[in-house]
Amino acid sequence: MTAEGFVALAVALVTILTTARLLGVLARRLGQPPVIGEILGGILLGPTLADGAVTRALFPLEVRPAMTVLADVGICVFMVFVGLHVDRGLLRGHGRIMSTISISAVVVPFLAGVLLASVLADRHADGGGLVFTLFMGAALACTAFPVLARILRDRDLLDTPIGGLALACAALDDVLIWSLLAVVAAIAGAGTDPARVLLVVPMVVVLLTVVRPLTKRWLRRHPMDGILPGCLLFVFLAAGATACSLATDWMGLHLIFGAFMFGVAMPEGGAAFLRERVLPKVERGTETLLIPVFFASAGIGVDLSTVDLVGLGEFGLILLAAVGGKGIGGYVGARICGVRRRHSAVLSILLNTRGLTELILLNVGVQIGVLDADLYSLMVVMALVTTAMTGALLRVVYPPAVACLDRRGAGRVGDNPAEHDRARS
Repeated sequence: MTAEGFVALAVALVTILTTARLLGVLARRLGQPPVIGEILGGILLGPTLADGAVTRALFPLEVRPAMTVLADVGICVFMVFVGLHVDRGLLRGHGRIMSTISISAVVVPFLAGVLLASVLADRHADGGGLVFTLFMGAALACTAFPVLARILRDRDLLDTPIGGLALACAALDDVLIWSLLAVVAAIAGAGTDPARVLLVVPMVVVLLTVVRPLTKRWLRRHPMDGILPGCLLFVFLAAGATACSLATDWMGLHLIFGAFMFGVAMPEGGAAFLRERVLPKVERGTETLLIPVFFASAGIGVDLSTVDLVGLGEFGLILLAAVGGKGIGGYVGARICGVRRRHSAVLSILLNTRGLTELILLNVGVQIGVLDADLYSLMVVMALVTTAMTGALLRVVYPPAVACLDRRGAGRVGDNPAEHDRARS
């Protein structure tokens, strides 16, 4: 890159970070998670406004490869965090109620996505195909676990029974959706060597049966009460996640799958230490510096200026399928388990949160050739709208006075006391 290119990259990064910061603060003042403003900032920096003149001026072709590298690093770090956030103790604590709600909240929107794919296929997928159908199902079934955790924390709901249950369901949803997306990516890459794709199976086996037990044994011998063990664990995490990301990329999948797998494979002691001691600082740096670059890179591909009446109709169908599928799936699954009506509605609202996780999934769809530019733009807006809806609907369905009762232990999650006990465990 030339000297002029470095200057252009610096100007682009300053613009991205400033826009993300300002709109993130604005979103928080409006009662929304900052990610809403950051996603909107990425879209505004794209070609939607001024016929792409702003995008061409801020992001010349010379700087875009560097932005892509920074964006890839950011989402890989983010996916490691998603894997670390999958607290297996949390999953075990909720038992049948958690698994029933999670499966229902994935299957129903997945089927809605399959039906939606049949409507959109002729216009966006050259007649359809298995990959397009499966991808649309996965895209509509997605829940953003980290964004959901932030919303619950901001609204002081983490210590309520409904908050813990929502986190557990979202964690399992993440595992199911990313596993499904890995299958979709493998099918889409069928033109590559199939033997490489199949290597992901022994890779997962090695992570769970070799790397995880050895790391667990090392953690027992080196308690996380000093600086050196913590630094060594962090270096091991960074090196392992990088190696796994490069491995899945070589196999024909995506970098993010390796990062996610390594995060999930971390033993509970190491994951807990990283979540409590290391994760907040690294995550804050990633969200401040790298994730906004990813939003800008994603925003470059969003062009809403070309959306016509047909596109608006398609967006209405996408939003209906996304909100309806996830809402019905979460609500019905909760009611089957005896969860009270209000709490079932709260769960369905919370599980509709998509945010950054959806954008990562959509970018994978673009890279594997499943989404065209028009459908990608509509799906990004759907992710923005469904995430923004969460806070607004929560204020209506679950006002602070009711949440206060739950924090005091006066509110019950389930009509069945046994289910309530499991939800609180």
